[in-house]
Amino acid sequence: MLDIYTICQRLIIHEGLRLQPYFCSKKKLTIGVGRCLDTNPLTSEEEKTVGDWRHGITKCSAMYLLRNDIKKVYKELKKELSFFIDLDSERQYALIDMAFNLGILGVLRFKKMLKAMEKGDFKTASKECLSSKYAKDVGTRAIRIANTIETGIFRL
Repeated sequence: MLDIYTICQRLIIHEGLRLQPYFCSKKKLTIGVGRCLDTNPLTSEEEKTVGDWRHGITKCSAMYLLRNDIKKVYKELKKELSFFIDLDSERQYALIDMAFNLGILGVLRFKKMLKAMEKGDFKTASKECLSSKYAKDVGTRAIRIANTIETGIFRL
C-alpha cells in the first residue's frame, strides 16, 4: 500500500477539504475530506477526538477522520477482493479511491472491471471503469483512476 500521506493528498485533490459541515451533491451531510456523516457517522472515539463537529472541525481532525476512513476502506477491500493484496500499490490506490467515493458495495458492482483486474488485464479493467455511471458522475477523477488501473501510474 502507498504511504498514508500520499493517499490523503490524492483524496484531498479528488474530494476537497471542508472544515464546516455541508451537504454534498447527493444531499448527504458531509465534513472534512468527503466524510459522509449520514452513511458513515462518527464513532464514539472519533466524537471524543473531533469534538463538536456541528460548528466545524480543525484540519488535524479532518486528517484524523480521513486516515480512519482509508484504513477502513483498505480493510474492506482486503476482505472482499482476494486479489487486492497482490495488486501493486498504485492499483490498490485506484480501488481505495473508488471505494472511498462509492463505498465497498459500489466497487463490488464493477464485476467486469474487477474480474479483469484479477486476471491482470488492466486495459480491459480501465475500459470497464470508464464505461460506467461513476465515470460520468466524477469525470476527470474517473479518467485518472482508469489510467492508474491501466498503467499502474497515478498522474494528475
